[in-house]
Amino acid sequence: MDDRFHYPPDVFNLLVDTIPLLCKGKEDVLLFLRGAGVPNEDVAEMQVKVRADRKSISKFAIVRDVLEKLNKRGDAGLGPRREIIKRVVEFEHFSMCWENDVHKAKANVGDLARIVNHRDSFTRMNQQREAAQAEVAAKARAEREVAAEKSRKILDVRDRLNALFGMDAEPQKRGKQLEGVLNDLFRAYGILVREDFKRQAPAGSLIVEQIDGVVEFEGHIYLVEMKWISTPVGVSDLGSHMMRLFAREGVRGLFISNSDFTASAIAECVTHSNNKTMALCTLREIVMLLLDERDLIALLRSKVRAAILDKKPFHEILR
Repeated sequence: MDDRFHYPPDVFNLLVDTIPLLCKGKEDVLLFLRGAGVPNEDVAEMQVKVRADRKSISKFAIVRDVLEKLNKRGDAGLGPRREIIKRVVEFEHFSMCWENDVHKAKANVGDLARIVNHRDSFTRMNQQREAAQAEVAAKARAEREVAAEKSRKILDVRDRLNALFGMDAEPQKRGKQLEGVLNDLFRAYGILVREDFKRQAPAGSLIVEQIDGVVEFEGHIYLVEMKWISTPVGVSDLGSHMMRLFAREGVRGLFISNSDFTASAIAECVTHSNNKTMALCTLREIVMLLLDERDLIALLRSKVRAAILDKKPFHEILR
Protein backbone atom coordinates (compact mmCIF):
# COMPACT_ATOMS: atom_id res chain seq x y z
CA MET A 1 0.00 0.00 0.00
CA ASP A 2 1.19 3.53 -0.80
CA ASP A 3 2.65 5.27 2.26
CA ARG A 4 0.03 7.98 1.86
CA PHE A 5 -2.73 5.49 2.68
CA HIS A 6 -2.84 5.87 6.44
CA TYR A 7 -5.79 3.52 7.08
CA PRO A 8 -4.47 -0.06 6.85
CA PRO A 9 -6.74 -2.46 4.88
CA ASP A 10 -8.41 -4.10 7.90
CA VAL A 11 -9.29 -0.76 9.50
CA PHE A 12 -10.35 0.73 6.17
CA ASN A 13 -12.68 -2.16 5.32
CA LEU A 14 -14.11 -2.26 8.83
CA LEU A 15 -14.92 1.46 8.68
CA VAL A 16 -16.58 1.01 5.28
CA ASP A 17 -18.60 -1.84 6.76
CA THR A 18 -19.52 -0.01 9.99
CA ILE A 19 -20.27 3.66 9.32
CA PRO A 20 -23.29 2.87 7.07
CA LEU A 21 -24.74 0.74 9.89
CA LEU A 22 -24.54 3.69 12.30
CA CYS A 23 -26.42 6.03 9.97
CA LYS A 24 -30.00 5.32 8.75
CA GLY A 25 -29.86 7.50 5.65
CA LYS A 26 -27.34 8.46 3.00
CA GLU A 27 -27.55 12.12 4.04
CA ASP A 28 -26.78 10.96 7.59
CA VAL A 29 -23.65 9.21 6.30
CA LEU A 30 -22.48 12.40 4.57
CA LEU A 31 -23.28 14.42 7.70
CA PHE A 32 -21.27 11.95 9.84
CA LEU A 33 -18.25 12.33 7.56
CA ARG A 34 -18.45 16.11 7.31
CA GLY A 35 -18.87 16.32 11.08
CA ALA A 36 -15.59 14.44 11.49
CA GLY A 37 -13.83 17.17 9.50
CA VAL A 38 -13.67 15.55 6.06
CA PRO A 39 -13.00 18.35 3.52
CA ASN A 40 -16.01 19.37 1.43
CA GLU A 41 -14.25 18.50 -1.84
CA ASP A 42 -13.92 14.87 -0.70
CA VAL A 43 -17.65 14.68 -0.02
CA ALA A 44 -18.91 16.84 -2.90
CA GLU A 45 -19.11 14.14 -5.60
CA MET A 46 -21.15 11.80 -3.40
CA GLN A 47 -23.37 14.69 -2.30
CA VAL A 48 -24.22 15.43 -5.93
CA LYS A 49 -25.01 11.78 -6.68
CA VAL A 50 -27.28 11.44 -3.64
CA ARG A 51 -29.21 14.58 -4.60
CA ALA A 52 -29.51 13.57 -8.25
CA ASP A 53 -30.53 9.94 -7.71
CA ARG A 54 -30.29 8.60 -4.17
CA LYS A 55 -30.95 5.04 -5.39
CA SER A 56 -27.94 5.09 -7.71
CA ILE A 57 -25.45 4.60 -4.92
CA SER A 58 -25.31 2.78 -1.59
CA LYS A 59 -24.23 4.03 1.82
CA PHE A 60 -21.28 1.61 1.66
CA ALA A 61 -20.15 3.00 -1.71
CA ILE A 62 -20.36 6.55 -0.33
CA VAL A 63 -18.14 5.73 2.65
CA ARG A 64 -15.60 3.84 0.52
CA ASP A 65 -15.29 6.69 -1.99
CA VAL A 66 -14.88 9.38 0.65
CA LEU A 67 -12.40 7.40 2.76
CA GLU A 68 -10.27 6.63 -0.31
CA LYS A 69 -10.07 10.35 -1.07
CA LEU A 70 -9.30 11.13 2.56
CA ASN A 71 -6.54 8.51 2.62
CA LYS A 72 -4.92 10.07 -0.43
CA ARG A 73 -4.49 13.33 1.47
CA GLY A 74 -1.63 11.80 3.45
CA ASP A 75 -0.68 13.83 6.50
CA ALA A 76 -3.12 16.58 5.57
CA GLY A 77 -6.00 14.18 6.24
CA LEU A 78 -4.66 12.88 9.53
CA GLY A 79 -7.00 14.93 11.73
CA PRO A 80 -10.26 13.83 10.04
CA ARG A 81 -9.08 10.20 9.86
CA ARG A 82 -8.43 10.16 13.58
CA GLU A 83 -11.75 11.85 14.30
CA ILE A 84 -13.64 9.25 12.26
CA ILE A 85 -11.97 6.45 14.21
CA LYS A 86 -12.77 8.22 17.48
CA ARG A 87 -16.43 8.75 16.61
CA VAL A 88 -16.93 5.15 15.54
CA VAL A 89 -15.16 3.66 18.57
CA GLU A 90 -17.06 5.92 20.98
CA PHE A 91 -20.46 5.42 19.28
CA GLU A 92 -23.15 4.58 21.85
CA HIS A 93 -26.55 5.54 20.40
CA PHE A 94 -27.34 2.26 18.63
CA SER A 95 -31.05 2.97 19.02
CA MET A 96 -30.63 5.37 16.08
CA CYS A 97 -29.60 2.47 13.81
CA TRP A 98 -31.96 0.32 11.85
CA GLU A 99 -33.16 -2.49 14.12
CA ASN A 100 -31.68 -5.21 11.89
CA ASP A 101 -28.28 -3.43 11.92
CA VAL A 102 -27.89 -2.99 15.70
CA HIS A 103 -26.15 -6.28 16.51
CA LYS A 104 -23.74 -6.10 13.59
CA ALA A 105 -23.03 -2.43 14.30
CA LYS A 106 -22.18 -3.21 17.95
CA ALA A 107 -19.97 -6.12 16.89
CA ASN A 108 -18.13 -4.00 14.31
CA VAL A 109 -17.60 -1.13 16.75
CA GLY A 110 -16.23 -3.62 19.27
CA ASP A 111 -13.89 -5.14 16.68
CA LEU A 112 -12.61 -1.73 15.66
CA ALA A 113 -12.06 -0.74 19.31
CA ARG A 114 -9.99 -3.89 19.90
CA ILE A 115 -7.88 -3.23 16.78
CA VAL A 116 -7.31 0.37 17.81
CA ASN A 117 -6.45 -0.56 21.39
CA HIS A 118 -4.03 -3.24 20.20
CA ARG A 119 -2.31 -0.89 17.81
CA ASP A 120 -2.29 1.92 20.36
CA SER A 121 -0.62 -0.45 22.83
CA PHE A 122 1.89 -1.47 20.18
CA THR A 123 2.47 2.19 19.37
CA ARG A 124 2.96 3.02 23.03
CA MET A 125 5.42 0.15 23.40
CA ASN A 126 7.29 1.40 20.35
CA GLN A 127 7.29 4.92 21.71
CA GLN A 128 8.53 3.72 25.10
CA ARG A 129 11.23 1.65 23.44
CA GLU A 130 12.22 4.57 21.21
CA ALA A 131 12.23 6.89 24.24
CA ALA A 132 14.44 4.46 26.15
CA GLN A 133 16.78 4.14 23.16
CA ALA A 134 16.86 7.93 22.81
CA GLU A 135 17.68 8.27 26.51
CA VAL A 136 20.52 5.75 26.21
CA ALA A 137 21.81 7.51 23.09
CA ALA A 138 21.61 10.91 24.78
CA LYS A 139 23.45 9.58 27.83
CA ALA A 140 26.15 8.02 25.63
CA ARG A 141 26.44 11.27 23.66
CA ALA A 142 26.75 13.28 26.88
CA GLU A 143 29.40 10.87 28.18
CA ARG A 144 31.33 11.20 24.91
CA GLU A 145 31.15 14.98 25.14
CA VAL A 146 32.35 14.91 28.74
CA ALA A 147 35.18 12.55 27.81
CA ALA A 148 36.15 14.76 24.85
CA GLU A 149 36.15 17.86 27.05
CA LYS A 150 38.24 16.05 29.67
CA SER A 151 40.75 14.98 26.99
CA ARG A 152 40.92 18.54 25.71
CA LYS A 153 41.67 19.88 29.19
CA ILE A 154 44.32 17.21 29.84
CA LEU A 155 46.05 17.97 26.53
CA ASP A 156 46.03 21.66 27.42
CA VAL A 157 47.63 20.86 30.81
CA ARG A 158 50.26 18.68 29.11
CA ASP A 159 51.20 21.46 26.69
CA ARG A 160 51.37 24.09 29.42
CA LEU A 161 53.42 21.81 31.67
CA ASN A 162 55.89 21.07 28.86
CA ALA A 163 56.27 24.81 28.26
CA LEU A 164 57.40 25.32 31.87
CA PHE A 165 60.60 23.35 31.23
CA GLY A 166 61.77 26.14 28.94
CA MET A 167 61.39 28.91 31.52
CA ASP A 168 64.73 28.58 33.34
CA ALA A 169 65.25 32.35 33.09
CA GLU A 170 61.98 33.06 34.93
CA PRO A 171 61.94 30.79 38.01
CA GLN A 172 59.41 32.79 40.02
CA LYS A 173 56.96 33.05 37.13
CA ARG A 174 57.42 29.35 36.42
CA GLY A 175 56.72 28.40 40.03
CA LYS A 176 53.48 30.38 40.04
CA GLN A 177 52.34 28.96 36.71
CA LEU A 178 53.08 25.45 37.96
CA GLU A 179 50.39 25.87 40.63
CA GLY A 180 47.78 26.81 38.03
CA VAL A 181 48.75 23.99 35.68
CA LEU A 182 48.54 21.29 38.36
CA ASN A 183 45.30 22.67 39.81
CA ASP A 184 43.79 22.51 36.32
CA LEU A 185 45.00 18.90 36.06
CA PHE A 186 43.12 18.04 39.26
CA ARG A 187 40.00 19.77 37.93
CA ALA A 188 40.16 17.83 34.67
CA TYR A 189 39.84 14.61 36.67
CA GLY A 190 36.93 15.97 38.73
CA ILE A 191 38.96 16.37 41.92
CA LEU A 192 37.60 19.19 44.06
CA VAL A 193 40.07 22.07 44.11
CA ARG A 194 40.58 25.22 46.11
CA GLU A 195 43.39 27.18 44.56
CA ASP A 196 46.18 28.85 46.48
CA PHE A 197 45.00 30.90 49.40
CA LYS A 198 46.54 33.06 52.08
CA ARG A 199 45.66 33.17 55.77
CA GLN A 200 46.07 36.56 57.37
CA ALA A 201 46.63 37.48 60.99
CA PRO A 202 43.40 38.30 62.91
CA ALA A 203 44.50 41.92 63.30
CA GLY A 204 46.02 43.54 60.27
CA SER A 205 46.93 42.40 56.78
CA LEU A 206 50.00 40.35 57.66
CA ILE A 207 50.05 37.03 55.77
CA VAL A 208 50.88 34.30 58.25
CA GLU A 209 50.36 31.32 55.95
CA GLN A 210 50.14 30.58 52.22
CA ILE A 211 49.03 27.26 50.75
CA ASP A 212 49.50 26.39 47.07
CA GLY A 213 46.25 24.44 46.82
CA VAL A 214 43.73 22.15 48.47
CA VAL A 215 42.15 19.06 46.94
CA GLU A 216 39.50 16.67 48.21
CA PHE A 217 40.20 13.13 47.08
CA GLU A 218 38.17 10.06 48.05
CA GLY A 219 36.76 11.68 51.17
CA HIS A 220 40.00 13.22 52.46
CA ILE A 221 41.33 16.77 52.28
CA TYR A 222 44.90 17.22 51.07
CA LEU A 223 46.98 20.37 51.43
CA VAL A 224 49.09 20.57 48.28
CA GLU A 225 52.57 22.06 48.02
CA MET A 226 54.08 22.54 44.56
CA LYS A 227 57.79 23.31 44.22
CA TRP A 228 60.15 23.88 41.30
CA ILE A 229 63.63 23.86 42.80
CA SER A 230 67.04 22.94 41.40
CA THR A 231 68.10 20.56 44.18
CA PRO A 232 66.41 17.52 45.74
CA VAL A 233 63.72 18.37 48.30
CA GLY A 234 65.16 18.18 51.82
CA VAL A 235 63.76 18.28 55.34
CA SER A 236 63.87 22.08 55.42
CA ASP A 237 61.78 22.25 52.24
CA LEU A 238 59.20 19.92 53.76
CA GLY A 239 59.15 21.57 57.17
CA SER A 240 56.65 24.37 56.60
CA HIS A 241 54.26 22.04 54.81
CA MET A 242 54.40 19.49 57.63
CA MET A 243 53.64 22.27 60.13
CA ARG A 244 50.51 23.18 58.18
CA LEU A 245 49.34 19.58 58.38
CA PHE A 246 49.88 19.34 62.13
CA ALA A 247 48.01 22.63 62.59
CA ARG A 248 44.85 21.10 61.08
CA GLU A 249 42.90 18.09 62.27
CA GLY A 250 42.26 15.30 59.77
CA VAL A 251 44.09 16.71 56.75
CA ARG A 252 46.70 14.93 54.64
CA GLY A 253 49.58 16.25 52.58
CA LEU A 254 50.63 16.05 48.93
CA PHE A 255 54.01 17.45 47.91
CA ILE A 256 54.77 17.76 44.18
CA SER A 257 58.27 18.71 43.07
CA ASN A 258 60.19 18.90 39.81
CA SER A 259 63.20 17.40 41.62
CA ASP A 260 63.68 14.22 43.64
CA PHE A 261 63.43 13.89 47.44
CA THR A 262 66.40 13.34 49.77
CA ALA A 263 66.54 10.22 51.91
CA SER A 264 66.26 12.39 55.05
CA ALA A 265 63.07 14.08 53.74
CA ILE A 266 61.49 10.71 53.02
CA ALA A 267 62.55 9.42 56.47
CA GLU A 268 60.97 12.49 58.11
CA CYS A 269 57.64 11.67 56.43
CA VAL A 270 57.89 8.06 57.64
CA THR A 271 58.59 9.24 61.21
CA HIS A 272 55.36 11.24 61.31
CA SER A 273 53.29 8.78 59.25
CA ASN A 274 51.31 7.54 62.29
CA ASN A 275 49.92 11.04 62.74
CA LYS A 276 49.99 12.55 59.28
CA THR A 277 49.88 11.01 55.83
CA MET A 278 52.20 12.66 53.32
CA ALA A 279 52.44 11.52 49.67
CA LEU A 280 55.43 12.71 47.67
CA CYS A 281 55.26 13.06 43.88
CA THR A 282 57.61 14.27 41.17
CA LEU A 283 56.75 16.16 38.02
CA ARG A 284 58.46 13.31 36.20
CA GLU A 285 55.58 11.08 37.28
CA ILE A 286 53.02 13.65 36.10
CA VAL A 287 54.74 14.08 32.74
CA MET A 288 54.88 10.32 32.16
CA LEU A 289 51.24 9.97 33.19
CA LEU A 290 50.21 12.59 30.62
CA LEU A 291 52.37 11.07 27.89
CA ASP A 292 50.99 7.57 28.51
CA GLU A 293 47.42 8.93 28.94
CA ARG A 294 47.05 7.15 32.26
CA ASP A 295 44.58 7.96 35.04
CA LEU A 296 45.58 10.55 37.65
CA ILE A 297 43.10 9.16 40.16
CA ALA A 298 44.65 5.69 39.93
CA LEU A 299 48.11 7.17 40.41
CA LEU A 300 47.09 9.17 43.48
CA ARG A 301 45.27 6.18 44.94
CA SER A 302 48.39 4.01 44.57
CA LYS A 303 50.65 6.64 46.11
CA VAL A 304 48.36 7.22 49.11
CA ARG A 305 47.96 3.48 49.65
CA ALA A 306 51.75 3.03 49.63
CA ALA A 307 52.19 5.93 52.07
CA ILE A 308 49.63 4.50 54.53
CA LEU A 309 50.03 0.72 54.26
CA ASP A 310 53.69 0.36 53.27
CA LYS A 311 54.95 3.55 54.95
CA LYS A 312 56.47 4.55 51.61
CA PRO A 313 55.66 8.25 51.19
CA PHE A 314 57.68 8.34 47.97
CA HIS A 315 56.38 5.52 45.82
CA GLU A 316 57.43 6.58 42.32
CA ILE A 317 55.09 5.46 39.54
CA LEU A 318 56.38 5.97 36.02
CA ARG A 319 54.39 3.30 34.15
